[in-house]
Amino acid sequence: MARAVILPSQTSTQTLLFAIPRIPLTTWKLPFMSRQVLCKCSSSQAAPAAAVVDVAKYKEAFAKRMAMAGLKPHHRLAIGVSGGPDSMALCVLSAHWKAQDFSAKCDNGGFIDGLLAIIVDHGLRAESKEEANTVSNRVSKMGIRSCIACCDWPDGHPKQGHLQEAARDMRYEMFQNICIQNRIGVLLIAHHADDQAELFVLRLSRNSGVLGLAGMPFTSQIFSTHTHSCAEVSRNHGILVVRPLLDLVKEDMYKICEGSNQVWVEDPTNQSQLYARNRIRLYLKDSTCAFRSELQALIAACRKIRRYVDQICSNLISQAVTFTDLGYAVIDLEILNQSEIEDICMTKFIALVLKFISQRNRPIRGGTSKLLLNYMRTLPCKTSFTAAGCYISPAPGSRGLKALVCVSVDSPLPLKMGLSRLHFQIEQEHSTPDEIEQIISDSISYADSLVPNKSDVHFLEGNPESILTRARKLGMISESTQTNILLLHQEEIKNFKSSKVAADYKSEHGVKSASTSRSEQLQPGQICCFMDRFFVTWNLSEEDTDDATSEEANLDGVLEAESRYCCCRSCGFGHDTVVEVRNMIEPDWLYLANLSKCQTSENFQEQRHSLDNGLEQTEEKANKCLDYARLSAQRALVSLRLIPLAARRGLPVLVNGEGLLLSIPSISFKHCPRLATSATFKPKVPLGGGHTSFI
Repeated sequence: MARAVILPSQTSTQTLLFAIPRIPLTTWKLPFMSRQVLCKCSSSQAAPAAAVVDVAKYKEAFAKRMAMAGLKPHHRLAIGVSGGPDSMALCVLSAHWKAQDFSAKCDNGGFIDGLLAIIVDHGLRAESKEEANTVSNRVSKMGIRSCIACCDWPDGHPKQGHLQEAARDMRYEMFQNICIQNRIGVLLIAHHADDQAELFVLRLSRNSGVLGLAGMPFTSQIFSTHTHSCAEVSRNHGILVVRPLLDLVKEDMYKICEGSNQVWVEDPTNQSQLYARNRIRLYLKDSTCAFRSELQALIAACRKIRRYVDQICSNLISQAVTFTDLGYAVIDLEILNQSEIEDICMTKFIALVLKFISQRNRPIRGGTSKLLLNYMRTLPCKTSFTAAGCYISPAPGSRGLKALVCVSVDSPLPLKMGLSRLHFQIEQEHSTPDEIEQIISDSISYADSLVPNKSDVHFLEGNPESILTRARKLGMISESTQTNILLLHQEEIKNFKSSKVAADYKSEHGVKSASTSRSEQLQPGQICCFMDRFFVTWNLSEEDTDDATSEEANLDGVLEAESRYCCCRSCGFGHDTVVEVRNMIEPDWLYLANLSKCQTSENFQEQRHSLDNGLEQTEEKANKCLDYARLSAQRALVSLRLIPLAARRGLPVLVNGEGLLLSIPSISFKHCPRLATSATFKPKVPLGGGHTSFI
């Protein structure tokens, strides 16, 4: 996994894309444009008249967009900077906006307080480090502090076909790491309208529906799947991503830089025809203004539809789904089918629930999506099946009117979703400022005000061709624009070799089954993130723990009273005990059932000996501790009967080196009163997925 290295350079920047050509800090010309760009430090050279641009209108528009996102100049922000014209323009506007705050001040280094530029050095070329330092020096002249995040590729550089995708994922991982380390909860990205148009055509060629064609949201949240501490997960509010330049085009980026006498660099890989985005970019660059304008109108219509669908899904989740702290959910199918809900809304609703339960942020496509849709629309439901990493079945006792959704422990999972060990000693305070919650709330409130009525939503379903046809009939686009989009769409389909990409990805990243045999040793005081959902830990206290002695009133305090006389050493527990964590299996239930039937300490000793012939006879001194385990098993069975059988299989359990059950922390079962265990349901990615759109 990539590691971020923070260098105390006095700079800032956005995402380093791939290649930044080496250029002197003097006047230079772009290789493919007749345009001069002046470095701020070149005071001896005057800007030509064509480069003198009034950026006041851009600053005013920027301030309005930031207010729409709930942001104020005193808020702490990070900027993703690559050194290109887009990110440099964003730096110019951000620095001016922050300076408008009368309470704004500079730190000891003379930099604007609360503004950090993040430069990602992907390390894919020998000169990338020098280029990152050059960009860092340039943004420091604007009064913006920066840091350079250096990428580490432990499995080697990504293959050419996956280079852009892998670099993008790495960038956002670096962004999140730096934001967490600097207690910053807002990240500004320099995406603009031309980027949105490129994405529209790219997704059109992948046969995306209207939700995919809506493109990038103005504000959204991203959540890290690389958690470093339990405390961090408990406060995992995500990073708020804001794209304040989405209403501007590429030409505006050049004008802002020119009007502010800022130099920029052009990424030479942007000219490569190998990448679909580059081919689309060059096509759009040569298209007419009318074509680009109508394309933006079509994107805006798709974004309006996405806001409508998101609102419907939010209502359905609050009304029809019950989530438990044991990692499963129950969906009320009667509520879902009481009103007529469009297929596109129902499909996304199902995907949101399944992604949260499985903790896999993958799209659900094709036949699987149709199967799930038909299942949710069938009353009563009668069958059970596995899909998208989840097990779906009729909820017990519901007569098929409710559906149970729990994680499928036998489904293929990404390698990174196995057991990951975390240590108390690395736990740090990585919370974002309290104000971030208010910012996000304001952003969501603004988004809610933009949700259209159903009558304003003109096309919800259909393939790309039908969507374009509908837009043409509604007058959103002209016939020539429709024809040109379809031609570009068909051309990109020819270049898209989906089968090869899928095969390469599977072989490169690999999957493995989360089978019941998977386990990992866990030392005292360590934290294990089990299947990206439970944080499990154990320890051996010097005194009796009371977490499992006072919860069930029907035991009349017997469990608590008997535990006072127990000695953990007598039943074989110690700090050197080998403990493993795995998911619950059927023999665990049988073991508890047999254990609970032992009426005396002597019978229990015989029962435990018969269950594990490798155990030696314990001392008479252990009798009280063994009685404690029997009573704990009785209480555990009461709790387990309330949990659906399929959901039990997703619970973490602790076993010793011989596989003997020691504890089921989620239901407070344990063999020894001095054994302190916990399993807290804290999914890494919240409901809504790893990327939640607001506007």
